[in-house]
Amino acid sequence: MDQKTCPDDRCKFVQIIFFFLGLGTLLPWNFFITAIPYFEGRLALPPGNVLTSGNTTAQTGDQWHFSNWMTLLAMLPLLLFTCLNSILYPRIPEKVRIAGSLFGILLLFLVTVVMVKVPCRLSVFFGITMMTVCFINSFGAVLQGSLFGLIGLLPAKYSSLFMSGQGVAGIFAALASILAKISAADEETVVLGYFITPCLVTLLTIVFYFTLPYLEFAKYYFDKDRQKHRYELETKSELLTPESEKNGMVENGKQVLVDMEGSRNNNNQSEKAFGVIKVFGKIWKLAIAVCLIFTVTLSVFPAITAHVSSHTEQGKWREYFIPVCCFLLFNVMDWLGRSVTACSTWPQKDNLLLLFVLARVVFIPLFMLCNVTDRAYLPVLIPHDGWFILFMLLFAFSNGYFVTLCMCYAPKKVSPRNAETAGAVMAFFLALGLALGAALSFLVKFMV
Repeated sequence: MDQKTCPDDRCKFVQIIFFFLGLGTLLPWNFFITAIPYFEGRLALPPGNVLTSGNTTAQTGDQWHFSNWMTLLAMLPLLLFTCLNSILYPRIPEKVRIAGSLFGILLLFLVTVVMVKVPCRLSVFFGITMMTVCFINSFGAVLQGSLFGLIGLLPAKYSSLFMSGQGVAGIFAALASILAKISAADEETVVLGYFITPCLVTLLTIVFYFTLPYLEFAKYYFDKDRQKHRYELETKSELLTPESEKNGMVENGKQVLVDMEGSRNNNNQSEKAFGVIKVFGKIWKLAIAVCLIFTVTLSVFPAITAHVSSHTEQGKWREYFIPVCCFLLFNVMDWLGRSVTACSTWPQKDNLLLLFVLARVVFIPLFMLCNVTDRAYLPVLIPHDGWFILFMLLFAFSNGYFVTLCMCYAPKKVSPRNAETAGAVMAFFLALGLALGAALSFLVKFMV
């Protein structure tokens, strides 16, 4: 048992903070992908113009393959820096990794705000935007990997809240995109307001993070002396093997270890052996599952789904079809899937969970056969909006639900001392899935 009693999470403040940390982790990426029509519209226009709407502009701007390149150049740095974070996190203080990443994201979003007001050549605008995407996701990788490791020290429901916050980030960005679209203000003001919003949210997230060390509940779980004490208790328990019983004696129901030096040697050997590879050996099925989830998701979202048109020929519905049925619907259902894990954790067997994750591959051909614009090879076999909406409901809900299960299960399959390592390993495979999905999106787009 622990040496001191766990304090209460007063006013659920630690829960609120980790919800906001989840929100701040994915908010930058979601604001960029929901702004694809703005970027494609600007790339289709002469310098000095800011924003247009409508399918014609979006199709013309798509000559840059903006959504594909943005996804790829976001996910490759995410993978690289998640890997580096997994290796270097013991050498760099947690506060430097988390706070530094948040400040970096804030600065880069301010650059995006400035670019709204600066007319420049299309190639320059494209290059600066892609560099911004790269650096934001590099910081995001370090931030996400560090937070997954940190949250592995807390009870499982905090992981669910963190993942739920990530889901709300998408909803927040989608709603901001829709409100910007229906706003009566001039287009430049709308775009400025749209990109200033994540700056304010990121700033609030920074304030919340710096509040965390002052909360008794957080200090209790992040206390390194307490973690060391728990590890020593686990090690002593492991030492009570049949072999150790032969070298000891039982008095009044208590085990007395005779060879203490041998116990220390066993302890040291166990500590050295329990590295990243041994942690991976315990969670490899969950790691592969989370990789497959995001490989499937990023292969079609948003590269394919953002270019599906409504079967209706005209009217407001056609104009709002992608913002509502693609981005908003995906993010609402993804958040719902993440949130449901707070009361349902089925399936609990790794093999069954991996089987359900593999079944999600069916969504790739289904979306390819929907009413995607600019297609070259495949026919449109599923033109009606209703089918696209149904596919999106199942696609998004399963994404949020299964990824949250994987991320919650993994740290609990190892000792508390190795929970941070398990979180870092899972974050790496999550980023690997994102990168593989982004690369696969080029092939999927070409096949359509």
